[in-house]
Amino acid sequence: MAVTTFAAIDISSYEITMKIFEFSKKGGFRTVDDIRYRLNLGVGVYSGGTMEVDKVDTICEVLNDFKRIMAEYGVKDYRACTTSVFREMKNPLIIIEQIFRRTGIHVEVLSNAEQHFLGYKSIAAIENGFKKMIQKGTAILDVGGGNLQISLFDKDALVTTQSLKMGSVRIRQRLKELEKTNTNYAQLVEEFIRNDLTGFKRLYLKDREIKNLILMGDFLTETIFREERQDNIITRAEFEKRYENTVYKTETSLSEEMDIDPEYAALIVPTMVICKDFMDLFNAEALWMPGVSLLDGIAYDFGEKKNFIKSAHNFENDILVAARNIAKRYSTGKDHIKGTTDLALAIFDSMKKVHGMGDRERLLLQIAVQLHDCGKYISMGDVAECSYQIIMATEIIGLSTEERQIIANAVRYNTTEFVYYSEIAGEVGMDRSVYLLIAKLTAILRIANAMDRSHYQKVKNMKAMLKDRTLLLTVDSEQDISLELGLLMDKVEFFEEVFGIRLVFRRKRKV
Repeated sequence: MAVTTFAAIDISSYEITMKIFEFSKKGGFRTVDDIRYRLNLGVGVYSGGTMEVDKVDTICEVLNDFKRIMAEYGVKDYRACTTSVFREMKNPLIIIEQIFRRTGIHVEVLSNAEQHFLGYKSIAAIENGFKKMIQKGTAILDVGGGNLQISLFDKDALVTTQSLKMGSVRIRQRLKELEKTNTNYAQLVEEFIRNDLTGFKRLYLKDREIKNLILMGDFLTETIFREERQDNIITRAEFEKRYENTVYKTETSLSEEMDIDPEYAALIVPTMVICKDFMDLFNAEALWMPGVSLLDGIAYDFGEKKNFIKSAHNFENDILVAARNIAKRYSTGKDHIKGTTDLALAIFDSMKKVHGMGDRERLLLQIAVQLHDCGKYISMGDVAECSYQIIMATEIIGLSTEERQIIANAVRYNTTEFVYYSEIAGEVGMDRSVYLLIAKLTAILRIANAMDRSHYQKVKNMKAMLKDRTLLLTVDSEQDISLELGLLMDKVEFFEEVFGIRLVFRRKRKV
């Protein structure tokens, strides 16, 4: 049986970790080694945006050790990622280049949305437990060093995902001096995060019932909840009992009890307080701690892409649902979105040989359609720019910052004059391939949107057929579509310029 060995590396706020995995078509994947190096990187970064030279030196030393271990295991593929600790640096590209030159390892900075999506995949990998939990209202809580990510599920559907700047390292750093003069550190943490929790409840929770809370990561399972449990599910009463026995202890006593570094122990109280406050906020019945981390999600994602794993859960649909909920928040027209999506996908699917795009680009097109009118919520007179700003300011789970930029620009140029590469490249430093993708998605979006200009969904069915260098769109409509066809001419010109083919319309029915 052929086995592929893969390494996942995470440079986080308080440690550098690597897991070695084995993949096979028959057995899926399993962990064969787990290596950790404690290193508090968040202290200087979260306060001043810079990383000390000696810590960069340590990162390089650790990664070179990881390289030797990977060679011993015969690792052929790896993925090294970092999250908020690099996102909040003033000079992340400079540090990443130094690391690459000194180790040969390329470090990828994940956006909040990418980070949480991979973490979410690590939980979904435990298919039976995950499927059972999300039948009721469920929240996934990912307490990192810099940020906290919270996602809400309702009957197997992702409702929203939000990132809050209240990670354990960040809280610890902000309150360190106050702790010296305050005898109740847990209460101090509660007061510090209360406003963010209240805001989250008001904006996103409303009347939704959340019965289960899933905790991402393995921090608490390796400290407070070390003892093995059959299902890793902690009832509310069990958690509260452990909470009372933990949060009033000093970091020194916690460090001695658990035989861990004091700096690492100092993160326990903020993490426990966050979990307790969210359990209270949701009135959750139980906390599930599967003990998985970002590394497991990175491995799961690799396994999916290499066809070692076939997931029973539709992750792509989660991204679409998240985009749909954003569109709903900004009161976009549901029927117009549905009609325009059908038209856009019909065009996309008919000309794959011409445009050279794949499934991921098809997904980006769908999201662009979902969000192309969201700016009307702010200004009816400047829809394009307002839509662009909303998309760029909104995290969409599973999308990188670059993908969000692609969608935002396609939406912006849907109704404004397209800016050519020579004009935009110097301004934003946009890659040529990204620019070309924006042009392609914009061209398709313009045609599909114009064909429902009245928002009456006059076109009930459309067949798209590519023959030679001509795309024939056969439109089925019993209504007068003079407005739609009349406003298509300038859109057609741009479409033909981008794809180098002729676009021809034919009506199947007439009024």
